[in-house]
Amino acid sequence: MKQLSIDILKQLIDDNVKLRSLEDKIVEAVELLKEGYQNGNKVLVCGNGGSAADALHIVGELMKGFRLDRGIKTTYQEKIREMLPDYAELFIENLQEALPTISLVNEISLTTAYANDKAADLSFAQQVYGYGTCGDILVAISTSGNSKNVLYAAQIAQVKEMKVISLTGKTGGALASESDVLLNVHEEETYKIQELHLPVYHCLCAMIENEMFT
Repeated sequence: MKQLSIDILKQLIDDNVKLRSLEDKIVEAVELLKEGYQNGNKVLVCGNGGSAADALHIVGELMKGFRLDRGIKTTYQEKIREMLPDYAELFIENLQEALPTISLVNEISLTTAYANDKAADLSFAQQVYGYGTCGDILVAISTSGNSKNVLYAAQIAQVKEMKVISLTGKTGGALASESDVLLNVHEEETYKIQELHLPVYHCLCAMIENEMFT
Protein backbone atom coordinates (compact mmCIF):
# COMPACT_ATOMS: atom_id res chain seq x y z
CA MET A 1 0.00 0.00 0.00
CA LYS A 2 1.26 3.46 -0.89
CA GLN A 3 2.61 5.71 1.83
CA LEU A 4 0.00 8.43 1.29
CA SER A 5 -2.76 5.84 1.71
CA ILE A 6 -1.21 4.80 5.02
CA ASP A 7 -1.03 8.46 6.03
CA ILE A 8 -4.72 8.97 5.19
CA LEU A 9 -5.63 6.02 7.41
CA LYS A 10 -3.39 7.25 10.21
CA GLN A 11 -5.09 10.65 10.08
CA LEU A 12 -8.50 8.97 10.33
CA ILE A 13 -7.42 7.08 13.45
CA ASP A 14 -5.83 10.19 14.98
CA ASP A 15 -9.06 12.13 14.43
CA ASN A 16 -11.39 9.31 15.54
CA VAL A 17 -9.94 7.21 18.34
CA LYS A 18 -13.05 5.02 18.40
CA LEU A 19 -12.12 3.71 14.95
CA ARG A 20 -8.70 2.38 15.96
CA SER A 21 -10.03 -1.19 16.15
CA LEU A 22 -10.97 -0.99 12.45
CA GLU A 23 -7.52 -0.05 11.19
CA ASP A 24 -6.59 -3.49 9.81
CA LYS A 25 -10.10 -4.06 8.45
CA ILE A 26 -10.00 -0.78 6.54
CA VAL A 27 -6.75 -1.89 4.91
CA GLU A 28 -8.44 -5.20 3.96
CA ALA A 29 -11.39 -3.33 2.47
CA VAL A 30 -9.13 -1.07 0.40
CA GLU A 31 -7.21 -4.09 -0.88
CA LEU A 32 -10.48 -5.74 -1.94
CA LEU A 33 -11.59 -2.57 -3.72
CA LYS A 34 -8.21 -2.19 -5.39
CA GLU A 35 -8.19 -5.78 -6.65
CA GLY A 36 -11.72 -5.40 -7.96
CA TYR A 37 -11.12 -2.14 -9.79
CA GLN A 38 -7.80 -3.31 -11.23
CA ASN A 39 -9.59 -6.37 -12.63
CA GLY A 40 -12.25 -4.25 -14.32
CA ASN A 41 -14.98 -4.93 -11.77
CA LYS A 42 -17.46 -2.52 -10.22
CA VAL A 43 -18.91 -1.68 -6.82
CA LEU A 44 -22.60 -1.79 -5.87
CA VAL A 45 -23.79 0.07 -2.76
CA CYS A 46 -27.03 -0.22 -0.76
CA GLY A 47 -28.62 0.88 2.50
CA ASN A 48 -31.84 2.27 3.98
CA GLY A 49 -32.73 5.76 5.20
CA GLY A 50 -29.60 7.59 6.30
CA SER A 51 -27.57 4.66 5.00
CA ALA A 52 -29.22 5.13 1.58
CA ALA A 53 -27.92 8.71 1.66
CA ASP A 54 -24.49 7.30 2.52
CA ALA A 55 -24.73 4.94 -0.47
CA LEU A 56 -25.35 7.90 -2.78
CA HIS A 57 -22.55 9.86 -1.11
CA ILE A 58 -20.07 7.04 -1.75
CA VAL A 59 -21.00 6.96 -5.44
CA GLY A 60 -20.42 10.71 -5.62
CA GLU A 61 -16.88 10.34 -4.25
CA LEU A 62 -15.84 7.40 -6.43
CA MET A 63 -17.36 8.27 -9.82
CA LYS A 64 -15.44 11.55 -10.05
CA GLY A 65 -12.43 13.16 -8.42
CA PHE A 66 -12.64 13.18 -4.62
CA ARG A 67 -9.37 14.64 -3.39
CA LEU A 68 -7.50 14.31 -6.68
CA ASP A 69 -8.07 15.84 -10.11
CA ARG A 70 -8.35 12.65 -12.16
CA GLY A 71 -7.58 13.75 -15.70
CA ILE A 72 -8.68 11.28 -18.35
CA LYS A 73 -6.19 8.95 -20.01
CA THR A 74 -4.06 10.27 -22.87
CA THR A 75 -5.45 7.67 -25.26
CA TYR A 76 -8.97 9.00 -24.73
CA GLN A 77 -7.81 12.59 -24.99
CA GLU A 78 -6.37 11.78 -28.41
CA LYS A 79 -9.56 10.04 -29.55
CA ILE A 80 -11.67 12.96 -28.38
CA ARG A 81 -9.49 15.42 -30.29
CA GLU A 82 -9.79 13.26 -33.39
CA MET A 83 -13.52 12.50 -33.19
CA LEU A 84 -14.88 15.64 -31.49
CA PRO A 85 -12.50 18.47 -32.41
CA ASP A 86 -15.06 21.24 -31.86
CA TYR A 87 -15.68 20.19 -28.26
CA ALA A 88 -12.37 18.53 -27.42
CA GLU A 89 -11.23 20.99 -24.77
CA LEU A 90 -14.62 20.98 -23.03
CA PHE A 91 -14.47 17.20 -22.61
CA ILE A 92 -10.77 16.94 -21.83
CA GLU A 93 -10.79 19.72 -19.24
CA ASN A 94 -13.85 18.43 -17.41
CA LEU A 95 -14.16 14.66 -17.72
CA GLN A 96 -12.48 12.66 -14.96
CA GLU A 97 -11.42 9.06 -14.53
CA ALA A 98 -14.07 7.12 -12.60
CA LEU A 99 -14.14 4.14 -10.27
CA PRO A 100 -17.30 2.34 -11.49
CA THR A 101 -19.80 2.43 -8.63
CA ILE A 102 -23.59 2.04 -8.70
CA SER A 103 -26.09 2.89 -5.96
CA LEU A 104 -29.00 0.48 -5.64
CA VAL A 105 -31.18 2.93 -3.70
CA ASN A 106 -32.43 5.39 -6.32
CA GLU A 107 -34.08 3.20 -8.98
CA ILE A 108 -37.60 4.23 -7.95
CA SER A 109 -39.45 2.77 -10.93
CA LEU A 110 -37.63 -0.55 -10.68
CA THR A 111 -37.90 -0.92 -6.90
CA THR A 112 -41.57 0.02 -6.72
CA ALA A 113 -42.46 -2.23 -9.65
CA TYR A 114 -40.54 -5.08 -8.08
CA ALA A 115 -42.11 -4.46 -4.66
CA ASN A 116 -45.57 -4.45 -6.25
CA ASP A 117 -45.01 -7.61 -8.29
CA LYS A 118 -42.70 -9.66 -6.09
CA ALA A 119 -41.14 -9.38 -2.60
CA ALA A 120 -40.24 -5.83 -1.55
CA ASP A 121 -37.42 -7.01 0.72
CA LEU A 122 -35.65 -8.49 -2.31
CA SER A 123 -35.42 -5.28 -4.35
CA PHE A 124 -31.70 -4.84 -3.60
CA ALA A 125 -31.09 -8.56 -4.13
CA GLN A 126 -32.76 -8.35 -7.54
CA GLN A 127 -30.41 -5.55 -8.56
CA VAL A 128 -27.38 -7.42 -7.24
CA TYR A 129 -28.50 -10.43 -9.27
CA GLY A 130 -28.97 -8.27 -12.36
CA TYR A 131 -25.89 -6.07 -12.14
CA GLY A 132 -23.45 -8.25 -10.25
CA THR A 133 -20.75 -10.41 -11.78
CA CYS A 134 -17.96 -12.51 -10.33
CA GLY A 135 -15.37 -10.26 -8.68
CA ASP A 136 -17.66 -7.27 -8.18
CA ILE A 137 -18.00 -5.83 -4.68
CA LEU A 138 -21.12 -5.03 -2.68
CA VAL A 139 -20.85 -2.33 -0.02
CA ALA A 140 -23.73 -3.13 2.34
CA ILE A 141 -24.64 -0.44 4.87
CA SER A 142 -26.88 -1.20 7.86
CA THR A 143 -26.48 0.34 11.30
CA SER A 144 -28.03 -2.72 12.95
CA GLY A 145 -26.56 -5.23 10.54
CA ASN A 146 -30.01 -6.80 10.38
CA SER A 147 -31.83 -4.90 7.62
CA LYS A 148 -33.49 -7.68 5.66
CA ASN A 149 -33.18 -6.12 2.22
CA VAL A 150 -29.48 -5.38 2.77
CA LEU A 151 -28.87 -8.86 4.20
CA TYR A 152 -30.59 -10.51 1.23
CA ALA A 153 -28.48 -8.41 -1.14
CA ALA A 154 -25.32 -9.65 0.61
CA GLN A 155 -26.47 -13.25 0.37
CA ILE A 156 -27.11 -12.99 -3.38
CA ALA A 157 -23.76 -11.23 -3.78
CA GLN A 158 -22.13 -14.34 -2.34
CA VAL A 159 -24.11 -16.51 -4.79
CA LYS A 160 -22.80 -14.31 -7.64
CA GLU A 161 -19.22 -14.79 -6.34
CA MET A 162 -18.90 -11.16 -5.37
CA LYS A 163 -17.12 -9.78 -2.31
CA VAL A 164 -19.05 -8.05 0.47
CA ILE A 165 -17.84 -5.11 2.57
CA SER A 166 -20.32 -4.22 5.30
CA LEU A 167 -20.60 -1.06 7.39
CA THR A 168 -22.55 -1.70 10.59
CA GLY A 169 -22.76 -0.90 14.28
CA LYS A 170 -20.97 -2.65 17.11
CA THR A 171 -22.30 -6.21 16.82
CA GLY A 172 -22.41 -6.48 13.05
CA GLY A 173 -25.77 -8.24 13.30
CA ALA A 174 -26.65 -10.89 10.74
CA LEU A 175 -24.43 -9.18 8.15
CA ALA A 176 -21.35 -10.22 10.11
CA SER A 177 -21.53 -13.78 8.80
CA GLU A 178 -22.21 -12.64 5.21
CA SER A 179 -19.27 -10.23 4.94
CA ASP A 180 -15.75 -10.63 3.62
CA VAL A 181 -14.82 -7.47 5.51
CA LEU A 182 -16.94 -6.19 8.40
CA LEU A 183 -16.44 -2.54 9.34
CA ASN A 184 -18.42 -2.50 12.58
CA VAL A 185 -18.02 0.83 14.34
CA HIS A 186 -18.23 0.52 18.11
CA GLU A 187 -21.48 2.38 18.74
CA GLU A 188 -25.01 1.11 19.30
CA GLU A 189 -27.26 4.15 18.73
CA THR A 190 -28.21 4.65 15.10
CA TYR A 191 -27.18 8.28 14.76
CA LYS A 192 -23.84 7.67 16.47
CA ILE A 193 -23.15 4.76 14.13
CA GLN A 194 -23.96 6.94 11.13
CA GLU A 195 -21.68 9.69 12.40
CA LEU A 196 -18.79 7.21 12.40
CA HIS A 197 -19.67 5.63 9.06
CA LEU A 198 -19.01 8.95 7.32
CA PRO A 199 -15.30 9.24 8.22
CA VAL A 200 -14.84 5.51 7.54
CA TYR A 201 -16.13 5.64 3.98
CA HIS A 202 -14.44 8.97 3.30
CA CYS A 203 -11.21 7.27 4.32
CA LEU A 204 -11.94 4.29 2.05
CA CYS A 205 -12.69 6.60 -0.87
CA ALA A 206 -9.56 8.69 -0.33
CA MET A 207 -7.35 5.62 0.04
CA ILE A 208 -8.65 3.76 -3.01
CA GLU A 209 -8.44 6.94 -5.09
CA ASN A 210 -4.83 7.33 -4.06
CA GLU A 211 -4.07 3.68 -4.81
CA MET A 212 -5.60 3.88 -8.28
CA PHE A 213 -4.57 7.32 -9.48
CA THR A 214 -1.14 8.19 -8.05
